[in-house]
Amino acid sequence: MASLQDLRRRISSVRNTRKITKALELVAGARLRRAQGRIEEMRPYADRMQELMIGTARAASSVRNLALLQQRDEVRRVAFVVVTGDRGLAGPFNGQVLRRAFELERHARAEGQEVEWLAVGRKAASSLRFRRYEITAEWAGFADKPSYHDAQAVGHRLAELYESEEVDRVVLIYNRFESVLTQRVTSTEVLAGEEQEREGPGADFIYEPEPEQILQRLLPVYLETEIYRALLESAAAFLASQMTAMRNASKNAGELIDSLTLSLNRARQAEITQEILEVVAGADALTG
Repeated sequence: MASLQDLRRRISSVRNTRKITKALELVAGARLRRAQGRIEEMRPYADRMQELMIGTARAASSVRNLALLQQRDEVRRVAFVVVTGDRGLAGPFNGQVLRRAFELERHARAEGQEVEWLAVGRKAASSLRFRRYEITAEWAGFADKPSYHDAQAVGHRLAELYESEEVDRVVLIYNRFESVLTQRVTSTEVLAGEEQEREGPGADFIYEPEPEQILQRLLPVYLETEIYRALLESAAAFLASQMTAMRNASKNAGELIDSLTLSLNRARQAEITQEILEVVAGADALTG
Protein backbone atom coordinates (compact mmCIF):
# COMPACT_ATOMS: atom_id res chain seq x y z
CA MET A 1 0.00 0.00 0.00
CA ALA A 2 1.28 3.46 -0.89
CA SER A 3 2.45 5.65 1.97
CA LEU A 4 0.77 8.92 2.90
CA GLN A 5 3.69 10.86 1.46
CA ASP A 6 3.46 8.99 -1.87
CA LEU A 7 -0.29 9.61 -2.10
CA ARG A 8 0.12 13.33 -1.33
CA ARG A 9 2.86 13.55 -3.95
CA ARG A 10 0.68 11.86 -6.58
CA ILE A 11 -2.30 14.10 -5.80
CA SER A 12 -0.12 17.20 -6.13
CA SER A 13 1.29 15.93 -9.44
CA VAL A 14 -2.16 15.19 -10.90
CA ARG A 15 -3.44 18.60 -9.78
CA ASN A 16 -0.56 20.31 -11.58
CA THR A 17 -1.30 18.24 -14.69
CA ARG A 18 -4.97 19.25 -14.52
CA LYS A 19 -3.97 22.91 -14.42
CA ILE A 20 -2.01 22.40 -17.65
CA THR A 21 -4.81 20.51 -19.42
CA LYS A 22 -7.38 23.13 -18.40
CA ALA A 23 -5.13 25.91 -19.68
CA LEU A 24 -4.61 24.09 -22.99
CA GLU A 25 -8.36 23.56 -23.27
CA LEU A 26 -9.06 27.28 -22.80
CA VAL A 27 -6.37 28.30 -25.30
CA ALA A 28 -7.60 25.80 -27.90
CA GLY A 29 -11.19 26.96 -27.40
CA ALA A 30 -10.28 30.62 -27.94
CA ARG A 31 -8.24 29.83 -31.05
CA LEU A 32 -10.93 27.49 -32.36
CA ARG A 33 -13.48 30.30 -32.53
CA ARG A 34 -11.15 32.29 -34.76
CA ALA A 35 -10.29 29.27 -36.91
CA GLN A 36 -13.97 28.38 -37.25
CA GLY A 37 -14.71 31.90 -38.46
CA ARG A 38 -11.94 31.69 -41.07
CA ILE A 39 -13.15 28.39 -42.52
CA GLU A 40 -16.77 29.55 -42.61
CA GLU A 41 -15.67 32.61 -44.57
CA MET A 42 -13.49 30.51 -46.88
CA ARG A 43 -15.98 27.80 -47.86
CA PRO A 44 -18.32 29.94 -50.03
CA TYR A 45 -15.34 31.45 -51.87
CA ALA A 46 -13.82 28.02 -52.54
CA ASP A 47 -17.17 26.66 -53.76
CA ARG A 48 -17.64 29.57 -56.17
CA MET A 49 -14.08 29.18 -57.40
CA GLN A 50 -14.79 25.53 -58.17
CA GLU A 51 -17.99 26.45 -60.04
CA LEU A 52 -16.08 29.05 -62.03
CA MET A 53 -13.40 26.50 -62.92
CA ILE A 54 -15.95 23.94 -64.13
CA GLY A 55 -17.92 26.48 -66.15
CA THR A 56 -14.83 27.92 -67.82
CA ALA A 57 -13.44 24.47 -68.58
CA ARG A 58 -16.71 23.49 -70.26
CA ALA A 59 -16.64 26.63 -72.39
CA ALA A 60 -13.04 26.06 -73.51
CA SER A 61 -12.67 24.52 -76.95
CA SER A 62 -9.44 22.79 -75.96
CA VAL A 63 -7.32 22.33 -72.84
CA ARG A 64 -4.39 20.60 -74.51
CA ASN A 65 -2.06 23.48 -73.73
CA LEU A 66 -2.99 23.51 -70.04
CA ALA A 67 -0.62 21.15 -68.24
CA LEU A 68 -2.58 21.12 -64.97
CA LEU A 69 -5.71 19.87 -66.77
CA GLN A 70 -4.06 17.05 -68.67
CA GLN A 71 -5.19 13.61 -67.61
CA ARG A 72 -2.71 10.79 -67.95
CA ASP A 73 -3.53 7.77 -70.05
CA GLU A 74 -2.00 5.67 -67.29
CA VAL A 75 -1.50 6.55 -63.63
CA ARG A 76 1.93 5.29 -62.69
CA ARG A 77 2.76 7.50 -59.71
CA VAL A 78 0.45 9.18 -57.21
CA ALA A 79 1.35 11.93 -54.75
CA PHE A 80 -0.25 11.85 -51.30
CA VAL A 81 -0.24 15.16 -49.42
CA VAL A 82 -0.77 14.24 -45.76
CA VAL A 83 -1.96 17.15 -43.60
CA THR A 84 -1.50 16.71 -39.84
CA GLY A 85 -0.68 18.90 -36.86
CA ASP A 86 2.71 20.02 -35.65
CA ARG A 87 1.96 18.73 -32.15
CA GLY A 88 0.14 15.94 -30.40
CA LEU A 89 -2.24 16.14 -27.42
CA ALA A 90 -5.17 16.17 -29.85
CA GLY A 91 -6.74 12.76 -29.42
CA PRO A 92 -7.01 10.70 -32.64
CA PHE A 93 -6.53 13.73 -34.91
CA ASN A 94 -3.12 12.82 -36.36
CA GLY A 95 -3.53 9.07 -36.20
CA GLN A 96 -6.73 8.90 -38.23
CA VAL A 97 -5.25 10.94 -41.09
CA LEU A 98 -2.17 8.72 -41.21
CA ARG A 99 -4.28 5.56 -41.14
CA ARG A 100 -6.29 6.79 -44.13
CA ALA A 101 -3.07 7.69 -45.97
CA PHE A 102 -1.57 4.24 -45.44
CA GLU A 103 -4.85 2.63 -46.48
CA LEU A 104 -4.84 4.61 -49.74
CA GLU A 105 -1.19 3.68 -50.21
CA ARG A 106 -2.03 -0.02 -50.02
CA HIS A 107 -4.77 0.40 -52.63
CA ALA A 108 -2.46 2.37 -54.93
CA ARG A 109 0.34 -0.19 -54.70
CA ALA A 110 -2.15 -3.00 -55.29
CA GLU A 111 -2.98 -1.30 -58.60
CA GLY A 112 0.70 -1.15 -59.52
CA GLN A 113 1.16 2.56 -58.75
CA GLU A 114 4.15 4.11 -57.04
CA VAL A 115 3.58 6.52 -54.16
CA GLU A 116 5.25 9.84 -53.50
CA TRP A 117 4.82 11.45 -50.08
CA LEU A 118 4.46 15.13 -49.20
CA ALA A 119 4.00 16.03 -45.54
CA VAL A 120 2.29 19.08 -44.08
CA GLY A 121 2.85 19.13 -40.32
CA ARG A 122 5.62 17.70 -38.16
CA LYS A 123 3.57 14.68 -37.10
CA ALA A 124 3.14 13.54 -40.71
CA ALA A 125 6.85 13.94 -41.45
CA SER A 126 7.98 12.12 -38.28
CA SER A 127 5.56 9.21 -38.86
CA LEU A 128 6.65 8.79 -42.48
CA ARG A 129 10.32 8.86 -41.48
CA PHE A 130 9.65 6.31 -38.76
CA ARG A 131 8.33 3.98 -41.48
CA ARG A 132 11.44 4.79 -43.54
CA TYR A 133 9.47 6.43 -46.36
CA GLU A 134 11.18 8.98 -48.57
CA ILE A 135 9.54 12.40 -48.32
CA THR A 136 9.54 14.51 -51.48
CA ALA A 137 8.64 17.74 -49.69
CA GLU A 138 7.54 18.82 -46.23
CA TRP A 139 6.19 21.93 -44.56
CA ALA A 140 5.70 22.68 -40.87
CA GLY A 141 5.17 25.46 -38.38
CA PHE A 142 1.74 26.65 -39.53
CA ALA A 143 -0.53 23.64 -39.00
CA ASP A 144 -2.83 25.40 -36.50
CA LYS A 145 -2.74 28.85 -38.14
CA PRO A 146 -2.07 28.59 -41.91
CA SER A 147 -1.89 31.55 -44.26
CA TYR A 148 -2.57 31.78 -47.97
CA HIS A 149 1.18 32.11 -48.50
CA ASP A 150 1.61 28.63 -47.00
CA ALA A 151 -0.97 27.25 -49.43
CA GLN A 152 0.88 28.92 -52.31
CA ALA A 153 4.12 27.19 -51.32
CA VAL A 154 2.43 23.78 -51.27
CA GLY A 155 0.52 24.47 -54.49
CA HIS A 156 3.63 25.61 -56.35
CA ARG A 157 5.44 22.38 -55.49
CA LEU A 158 2.47 20.22 -56.50
CA ALA A 159 2.14 22.05 -59.81
CA GLU A 160 5.84 21.47 -60.50
CA LEU A 161 5.51 17.75 -59.84
CA TYR A 162 2.44 17.40 -62.03
CA GLU A 163 3.62 19.56 -64.93
CA SER A 164 6.95 17.74 -65.07
CA GLU A 165 5.01 14.42 -65.10
CA GLU A 166 6.78 13.20 -61.97
CA VAL A 167 3.32 12.35 -60.63
CA ASP A 168 0.06 11.53 -62.40
CA ARG A 169 -2.37 12.15 -59.55
CA VAL A 170 -2.33 14.40 -56.48
CA VAL A 171 -4.48 13.56 -53.45
CA LEU A 172 -4.94 15.71 -50.33
CA ILE A 173 -5.62 13.80 -47.11
CA TYR A 174 -6.79 15.90 -44.16
CA ASN A 175 -9.35 16.27 -41.38
CA ARG A 176 -12.45 18.22 -42.37
CA PHE A 177 -14.00 20.28 -39.59
CA GLU A 178 -17.71 19.58 -39.14
CA SER A 179 -18.29 20.48 -35.49
CA VAL A 180 -16.43 20.70 -32.21
CA LEU A 181 -17.05 17.00 -31.63
CA THR A 182 -16.82 15.77 -35.22
CA GLN A 183 -13.82 15.88 -37.56
CA ARG A 184 -14.06 13.73 -40.68
CA VAL A 185 -11.03 12.40 -42.57
CA THR A 186 -11.27 13.51 -46.20
CA SER A 187 -9.26 12.60 -49.29
CA THR A 188 -9.61 14.98 -52.23
CA GLU A 189 -8.06 14.67 -55.68
CA VAL A 190 -6.92 18.15 -56.65
CA LEU A 191 -5.24 17.39 -59.96
CA ALA A 192 -6.16 15.16 -62.91
CA GLY A 193 -9.85 15.07 -62.14
CA GLU A 194 -11.11 18.31 -63.68
CA GLU A 195 -11.09 17.35 -67.35
CA GLN A 196 -13.98 14.95 -66.89
CA GLU A 197 -16.18 17.90 -65.94
CA ARG A 198 -15.97 19.29 -69.47
CA GLU A 199 -18.57 16.89 -70.82
CA GLY A 200 -21.88 18.47 -71.76
CA PRO A 201 -22.91 21.78 -73.36
CA GLY A 202 -20.97 24.95 -72.73
CA ALA A 203 -22.34 27.75 -70.57
CA ASP A 204 -24.10 30.72 -72.22
CA PHE A 205 -21.46 33.31 -71.37
CA ILE A 206 -19.27 35.57 -73.43
CA TYR A 207 -15.67 35.22 -72.25
CA GLU A 208 -13.11 37.99 -72.58
CA PRO A 209 -10.34 36.97 -73.00
CA GLU A 210 -10.86 33.44 -74.33
CA PRO A 211 -11.74 30.67 -71.83
CA GLU A 212 -8.36 29.00 -72.43
CA GLN A 213 -6.53 32.16 -71.37
CA ILE A 214 -8.73 32.55 -68.32
CA LEU A 215 -8.05 28.95 -67.34
CA GLN A 216 -4.31 29.49 -67.73
CA ARG A 217 -4.45 32.15 -65.01
CA LEU A 218 -7.20 30.56 -62.97
CA LEU A 219 -5.75 27.07 -62.55
CA PRO A 220 -2.90 27.95 -60.15
CA VAL A 221 -5.28 30.08 -58.06
CA TYR A 222 -7.83 27.26 -57.99
CA LEU A 223 -5.18 24.79 -56.83
CA GLU A 224 -3.96 27.15 -54.11
CA THR A 225 -7.55 27.79 -52.99
CA GLU A 226 -8.28 24.08 -52.62
CA ILE A 227 -5.09 23.61 -50.61
CA TYR A 228 -5.84 26.65 -48.46
CA ARG A 229 -9.30 25.32 -47.71
CA ALA A 230 -7.80 21.96 -46.67
CA LEU A 231 -5.27 23.72 -44.41
CA LEU A 232 -7.98 25.82 -42.75
CA GLU A 233 -10.24 22.79 -42.31
CA SER A 234 -7.35 20.87 -40.76
CA ALA A 235 -6.43 23.75 -38.43
CA ALA A 236 -9.98 24.09 -37.10
CA ALA A 237 -10.28 20.30 -36.74
CA PHE A 238 -6.98 20.16 -34.84
CA LEU A 239 -8.02 22.83 -32.34
CA ALA A 240 -11.42 21.20 -31.83
CA SER A 241 -9.81 17.81 -31.29
CA GLN A 242 -7.26 19.27 -28.89
CA MET A 243 -9.93 21.11 -26.89
CA THR A 244 -11.97 17.91 -26.57
CA ALA A 245 -8.91 15.84 -25.63
CA MET A 246 -7.82 18.33 -22.97
CA ARG A 247 -11.36 18.51 -21.56
CA ASN A 248 -11.43 14.73 -21.25
CA ALA A 249 -7.96 14.76 -19.70
CA SER A 250 -9.06 17.34 -17.11
CA LYS A 251 -12.12 15.25 -16.28
CA ASN A 252 -10.02 12.10 -15.91
CA ALA A 253 -7.54 13.99 -13.72
CA GLY A 254 -10.38 15.12 -11.46
CA GLU A 255 -11.64 11.55 -11.12
CA LEU A 256 -8.11 10.36 -10.34
CA ILE A 257 -7.70 13.07 -7.70
CA ASP A 258 -10.96 11.97 -6.06
CA SER A 259 -9.80 8.35 -6.07
CA LEU A 260 -6.38 9.22 -4.64
CA THR A 261 -7.94 11.48 -2.01
CA LEU A 262 -10.18 8.61 -0.91
CA SER A 263 -7.15 6.33 -0.68
CA LEU A 264 -5.31 9.02 1.29
CA ASN A 265 -8.18 9.37 3.76
CA ARG A 266 -8.37 5.60 4.20
CA ALA A 267 -4.62 5.42 4.76
CA ARG A 268 -4.78 8.23 7.33
CA GLN A 269 -7.67 6.53 9.07
CA ALA A 270 -5.76 3.24 9.17
CA GLU A 271 -2.71 5.03 10.53
CA ILE A 272 -4.73 6.75 13.27
CA THR A 273 -6.44 3.46 14.16
CA GLN A 274 -3.05 1.77 14.40
CA GLU A 275 -1.75 4.52 16.70
CA ILE A 276 -4.81 4.19 18.96
CA LEU A 277 -4.33 0.43 19.14
CA GLU A 278 -0.68 0.92 20.09
CA VAL A 279 -1.60 3.41 22.83
CA VAL A 280 -4.28 1.09 24.20
CA ALA A 281 -1.87 -1.86 24.10
CA GLY A 282 0.77 0.20 25.92
CA ALA A 283 -1.73 1.27 28.58
CA ASP A 284 -2.84 -2.31 29.13
CA ALA A 285 0.77 -3.39 29.52
CA LEU A 286 1.40 -0.73 32.19
CA THR A 287 -1.72 -1.54 34.21
CA GLY A 288 -1.15 -5.26 33.82
